[in-house]
Amino acid sequence: MSYLCRCCAVVMAVLWSLAALPLAAQTAAPAPDAPIQLLLQQHGDIIAKSSRKTIGPAIDALAASGLPDAQTVLEKWQAKEMWRHKDSGLFVFADKVDRQTLQVFDLATGSDLGQAIARDYKQLKPNSGIRGLIGAALVRFQLTDPDPAARHAALDAIERDADASHLDALRAVAGGETDAALAARMARLERLLTIRFDDDDAARVAAITSFEGDLGVDVRAALTPLTQTRMMHDSQLPADANIKRRLSAPDDALPADAAFDLMIAAGVATPLPTAEDRKAALIAHIDNGAVAGTQVHALDTQAARDAAYAALAKAGTVPPWSPDQTLDDLVADQGFVEIYTEPSAAVTTAAQSTLDGIERRVGLNQTLDLGLDALSLASIYFLAAIGLAITFGVMGVINMAHGEFIMMGAYTGYVVQLIIPDYTLSIIVAIPLAFAVTFGAGVAMERLVIRWLYHRPLETLLATFGISIALQQLAKNIFGTQARPLTAPGWLDGSLVFNDVVAISYIRIAIFVLALLFLALFLIVMNRTRLGLEVRAVTQNPRMAASMGINPDRINMLTFGFGSGIAGIAGVAIGLYAKVTSEMGADYIVQSFMTVVVGGVGNIWGTLLGATLVGTLQKGIEWMYPSNTLAAQTYMILFIILFIQFRPRGIIALKGRAAEV
Repeated sequence: MSYLCRCCAVVMAVLWSLAALPLAAQTAAPAPDAPIQLLLQQHGDIIAKSSRKTIGPAIDALAASGLPDAQTVLEKWQAKEMWRHKDSGLFVFADKVDRQTLQVFDLATGSDLGQAIARDYKQLKPNSGIRGLIGAALVRFQLTDPDPAARHAALDAIERDADASHLDALRAVAGGETDAALAARMARLERLLTIRFDDDDAARVAAITSFEGDLGVDVRAALTPLTQTRMMHDSQLPADANIKRRLSAPDDALPADAAFDLMIAAGVATPLPTAEDRKAALIAHIDNGAVAGTQVHALDTQAARDAAYAALAKAGTVPPWSPDQTLDDLVADQGFVEIYTEPSAAVTTAAQSTLDGIERRVGLNQTLDLGLDALSLASIYFLAAIGLAITFGVMGVINMAHGEFIMMGAYTGYVVQLIIPDYTLSIIVAIPLAFAVTFGAGVAMERLVIRWLYHRPLETLLATFGISIALQQLAKNIFGTQARPLTAPGWLDGSLVFNDVVAISYIRIAIFVLALLFLALFLIVMNRTRLGLEVRAVTQNPRMAASMGINPDRINMLTFGFGSGIAGIAGVAIGLYAKVTSEMGADYIVQSFMTVVVGGVGNIWGTLLGATLVGTLQKGIEWMYPSNTLAAQTYMILFIILFIQFRPRGIIALKGRAAEV
């Protein structure tokens, strides 16, 4: 039986040997004379050692080799897919088939070399530090990619998550960039990374000062951490501390409680015992019915208990505390210091100086941005009020339904876009159609209601207010209560950006331009047409105009329709900027009346000045009270009331019937 077992063992050994032969036979050897293989062999020992302190020359050699397959080698190495043969020292790419078998590939050509025994190879497993160095080297390849989009993407990646290794990569490629925009972006990013990661203070200071007056958010994000400070007690001050200032407590910069916390952190003070702590200490030190020589029954007042605790503290048996000592007293004779977290004084001085200059420019540009917002809001108010200025100034009619004509124009634009999907064409069609719809509505309203209420302002106000409510409800019944979209053309998307502080949307620019066009149209109609001549005549003296053959009744009808039509066009413009709802007109009626009254009824230039004043005032108050819109509106109305007290006819007052309104 033992002989049979020995035979079986021999047979099994032969079979295992035969099974291994095909595996070894089908594994081809990598090309040992390939340039990338030769380069790796030159640094084979330090690559195999995989030490972050010594691996740098090997990675740099690969990155600077210019070999087309160097990037692939670095990527595979970083992904732990590169192996080294233990006997020959040749490098290959490999994937594990199972625990004992590898699928091997030539790193120069990528060709499949077959399968090999895993124990004959050593897997290269770079740690996180080495992978970071490899990543930095790969960035250099991405930054030199022939495709500009790839280079832009590499810069985007660096901006999102920069580290110190990226600085060298940028410096290595920045000088060879041929695209002007990319070169400027690389140079800027290199200076930003110099501020963050360079070890040379002179280089950091030079990079900081190069950004003087730059309004970029990225610059402020890089400089602000350099000016961060922390407070500490004098006893903790390091010898090489970068001191910003010395402080004495308490003051506004360092309240007493914060100063005392610093003393506790420094170990020069202990936390003050609370009332519960003092009570527990008194109970713990009761000896023969007394505490610090005071009988327990005598500790029936807070003053007595405080005195007993103070006696224990004086004896050193409990933490120090005195009822007469305040936190102000405890911190008054102590020294405190505010130091920069950045150790270099030259860097912090340059950063603070540059930031101060930037903040001044930011303030100026914020004022400019606020002015643009005010101008934009003024153009919206001007569009909303120009029709009201015509009807109110010429006819003396207080039309509380004027806002609903704005709403009708906006809904007209919405309906047109349902029919015409092209947003540009739909807006071109919607503007004249909105004018026609609201012109007709205005004429109908004047013929049916307004003409019977001339010279009866209270009845006119109530009647038009009722009409406004009816029109709102009608819009709700037709379109529902949800906001409807009035989409601007694609070429109005985005903003005109001047810098990181000042920007204005293209829609607002379009509304501003539209307001100027309407100003020009109104001036042409009023000054160059027969209708304008008749309107001015009726405005100045309706009886004299009637004696000259002008029909004031017809002029009133056309004027009211014209003002309503302009409100409809304003609704299309405002609908591109605001939500289209049945109540949208109510959001502008108050501002429209304020605009007309402040500017002077019946005068287009007064309306323009009134819109500018109201828009600027509203934006200014909103800037002072950004979280309280109700207060901003209240202050604005109060200011308008005071203004009217001193200028009851507005900025520019008309003579004639408008002055009698």
